[in-house]
Amino acid sequence: MHNVLRVRTVEIGVNQPKIIVPIVKQKYEDILEQAEILRNMQIDLVEWRADFYEEIFNLERTLNLLSELRIVLLHIPLLFTFRTRKEGGEKEISMEAYTKLNITAAQSGKVDLVDVEMLSSDDIAIKIIEEIHKTKVFVVGSYHDFHATPQKDVLVGCFRKMQDMGADILKIAVMPHTMIDVLNLFAAANEMYELYADRPIVAISMSAKGLISRIAGEAFGSAMTFGAVGQTSAPGQIQVKDLAKILDILHELLTT
Repeated sequence: MHNVLRVRTVEIGVNQPKIIVPIVKQKYEDILEQAEILRNMQIDLVEWRADFYEEIFNLERTLNLLSELRIVLLHIPLLFTFRTRKEGGEKEISMEAYTKLNITAAQSGKVDLVDVEMLSSDDIAIKIIEEIHKTKVFVVGSYHDFHATPQKDVLVGCFRKMQDMGADILKIAVMPHTMIDVLNLFAAANEMYELYADRPIVAISMSAKGLISRIAGEAFGSAMTFGAVGQTSAPGQIQVKDLAKILDILHELLTT
């Protein structure tokens, strides 16, 4: 049985994939300006890619910005993400600082979900998840490979491990070199969805080669997809205006 995760008014894991749009600006005011734009668009969640923010290591400024983001976004769920350099992010960070930053964001009461990179250090990831869950904030457990796509069984193993570690949503994003890589991701996601998952999963194949994974997720069990409004945060993201139309069409065809 696949559990549906309700975040504010958004139900993740039912019907068509929910659209997340990242904010990837560097400056305080630009981040808030982008949030103002997103508030009026056809999207389901906003991801603040905090690793882009130029003052992210100033916790006071970061918490002030989170407070303002929460006001601007109104009812839209907010995902806090600091993507580390080794998984494709903008900045280096120690595990100690990474742990503190994510827990502090959850404790602020201004975010609905926090992205936790799951497979770098099991013990640290489990500790972070436990502390975040104490605040009633959800965890998106994530694994990124910007260089390749592991074999299907490895991908299924990653999904299952993240589920065992307690993440509320399981996200894998990988880089394809061939269309077989894309098909392997589809197969892994579908196997996880059909046989093992008791919570929403997200499976993304990056770049133009993997673009089909960003629009066809509903067919193989992927519950969310990332779209862009202007600047992208990962290769292959589609502009939201087009993405929403495509998802609506595919959902109608898949459910008739």
